[in-house]
Amino acid sequence: MKGLLSCLAALVLLVAVPAEAEAARTPAERAREIATALTKDPLYIDPAYASALPDKLRADVRTKAKAVGYPIYTIILPLTPSDEFQGQESTVLTLVTDALRKPGLYVVVDGGDRFPWYEARDVPQVSDDKLQAARERALDDEGYDAGPTEVLARMYELLAAPGIPSTSPRPTSQPTSGSSSSDDESGGHGWVVALSIVGGLVVLVLLGLVIGLRRRAPQWEKAFRIPPHVAATVAAERRRRLERDTTAELTTLGTKLAALPTTDGPGLAHQQAALDDHAAAGKVLDSSTSLVDLVGAMVLLDKARREYDVAVTGRADAVPDLCAFNPLHGRSAGKSTQVEADGTTLTLPLCADCRRALKRGTAPASLPGDDGPYWYDDTLWARTFYGTTGDDLAEAVSRGELHR
Repeated sequence: MKGLLSCLAALVLLVAVPAEAEAARTPAERAREIATALTKDPLYIDPAYASALPDKLRADVRTKAKAVGYPIYTIILPLTPSDEFQGQESTVLTLVTDALRKPGLYVVVDGGDRFPWYEARDVPQVSDDKLQAARERALDDEGYDAGPTEVLARMYELLAAPGIPSTSPRPTSQPTSGSSSSDDESGGHGWVVALSIVGGLVVLVLLGLVIGLRRRAPQWEKAFRIPPHVAATVAAERRRRLERDTTAELTTLGTKLAALPTTDGPGLAHQQAALDDHAAAGKVLDSSTSLVDLVGAMVLLDKARREYDVAVTGRADAVPDLCAFNPLHGRSAGKSTQVEADGTTLTLPLCADCRRALKRGTAPASLPGDDGPYWYDDTLWARTFYGTTGDDLAEAVSRGELHR
């Protein structure tokens, strides 16, 4: 009996070890896995949904995406707060676009949510207005209970069409010739017809409200708040992963910088800037006391990585800054956005989601600080919006302004 238990324990360990190794993937590794698959097939479907999406539906998405005229990379996968991307579509988009490094429209759908999120990278053929209109019209046409492939196929069909898609046509009430004739013959019957028309209009208004509520349903689902103790656990795990990934990147980039030969001319300035940003990132990481500080180290490391690339290649490619409201959202989209507050106008690089939030007049999903959005706090990160306004971050850190 004891020998049997030992064999069973060994089998459990053999099964558990690969599962643990699988779960230990970093967000960057998962993103590279998806990016590699997209180079072979621009439609990536997570194995969890493979059996639920027939070949016919997949072929429809591929055909209509190809007809748009510019590259479209579609990602359908389950998202949960405990996965590599912390359940955030914006994180998937940022990491996969950085891993694939190809121009195109990147679209991600949580197969259980069926609400497409997108990011256009170097695609001048399409505007954000058309993308947003195509998504909303596709959701209206297919219904929120449709599968993700149906919504995506309709969205791509609308993107291939000229112009900006209009909203879905709504039913209207038209008086018939017979009722008009009867109204001429009898005043009393005319009142009945008028009341009927008013009643019909009331029904249409109520129908419009119901459709509006259905249309907003995915946003409400996104705003659902998980219990505080669960949220705290998720936040702690998110911070742990960010600290681990940032530390690993700091080490990797430090090794590359140490191997760089000293150069002259413009390359030397970029090499020195990379060293300064890298040193500042290490200093911030060592003394970090909050998620806001960890993100600051990540931002400095991103700056160092870009300066390193210029020092090595000699080519200064235009790489967008990270989102000023929340650098974890990824890189900014389009031109910088002017934001007014207390008579002051700031020009900030913002991701597509934050720009849309401002356009709607709603608060963007900012990185949280001690008391509300991080920029409410008196920190270096708040004063400079993570280096997108004001002083150079690395220089400010070296002057001791981090926790002033």
